[in-house]
Amino acid sequence: MEKFSQFRDRGSGIAPFFPIATQSSSIYLPFHLFLLLIRLPILFTVTLSYFFVLQWLPIGSLGKKASLWLILGTPGVWWIDLQIDGVKKGSLAKHHEERLPQPGSIIACSYTSPLDSLYLAAIFDPVFTASYPSTRLVQHISLFHAMLRAFQYPQLEPPKNAKLIDLQTLLQQFPGQAVVVYPECTTTNGRGILPFSPSLLTAPLEAKIFPISLRYTAPDITTPIPGRYISFVWNLLSKPTHCIRVRIAESVHNTSQSPAIRTSTSQIEREMLYDDRGSSPDTLLSSEDAESMNVAEKRVLDKVAEALARLGRVKRVGLGVKDKDEFVKAWTKQRR
Repeated sequence: MEKFSQFRDRGSGIAPFFPIATQSSSIYLPFHLFLLLIRLPILFTVTLSYFFVLQWLPIGSLGKKASLWLILGTPGVWWIDLQIDGVKKGSLAKHHEERLPQPGSIIACSYTSPLDSLYLAAIFDPVFTASYPSTRLVQHISLFHAMLRAFQYPQLEPPKNAKLIDLQTLLQQFPGQAVVVYPECTTTNGRGILPFSPSLLTAPLEAKIFPISLRYTAPDITTPIPGRYISFVWNLLSKPTHCIRVRIAESVHNTSQSPAIRTSTSQIEREMLYDDRGSSPDTLLSSEDAESMNVAEKRVLDKVAEALARLGRVKRVGLGVKDKDEFVKAWTKQRR
C-alpha cells in the first residue's frame, strides 16, 4: 500500500479510496458459502421482480417500500441503529416533522455503497440525483441508476447527453418527494468526507437540507473501487447480518440564497474583482469563474460537510473526485 501513499490525505493520513478487506476465518467458509448459495437466487428474484415489474405497478408508496425492505432483508440488513440530533430515544413522534426529511426537503447523504440509495428509498421514497464537481446542476436519475453509480468510475464531467437541472426546479417538479444529493460525487470507504460539489447551492432558501450519515458494520460492503460486483455480492450475502448506523443532523438552510447576503457578498466580490483584475466582472465569464463560490456559499457547504463528518465520526479530507480517478487508474494498473 506504500506505493499509494500519495492518495492519503496529507493532514490526517486517511485513505478514503482503499478497499476494506473482509475479515473472516477459513473455518467458517462452508457456512458463508451456504448462506451465499441460499440467498443469491432469492435476492436475484426479488430484485428483478421489483425493478422490472413492481415499481411500474400502482402498488403505492407503502407497497414499494415493502418491496425494497424485502430486498434489504434478504442479505440480512435488519439491524438499524438510528439517532437524530436533538431527539431523545422514544420521543421521535413529537418531532417527526421537524427532524426528519419531508417532501420538499433535500437529503445530503454520505456515499459509500449501493445500499445507501436502497435504504433511503425504503424509508423516504425520494428523488435521486447525480452531482458532478464541475457544475452546480444535478442529473435526475432513477433508484437503479443511483445504485449502479456506486460501482462506476468517478466522473469529473456529466455525460454529454445528460439533462441537467437545478435543485429548486427539481423540487418544483416533484413537490411530494424529498430529493437526495450525494455531494461527494463518488463513493468512499466511509473513512473520510470528500470535498463537496457545488450542487447544494442551487437549493432554495426555504428548503431544509438534512445531512445524513450511513455507516455499515461490517464496513466491507462499501464500494470505493469501481466494478467490484462479485466481491460486493460475496461480502453482502455470505454474512448472517449487517448493521446500518444512521445519523441525521439538524436541518441546514442555503442562506447564500438570502437576498441580503447575496447583495452584500456581490458588492464585496465586485470590489475585489475591480481591485485585483482591473476589469468589470461582467466580462469575466470563464467556466472556472462561473462555478466559483463566494464566502457565503462556502460557509453553507462547510456546515453540511462538518455535520456529515461529525455524524460519521470521521474527518474531512482534501482528496476529491480527480484524486480518486488517478487512484483507480493506479490501482487497476498495479492489479494487472
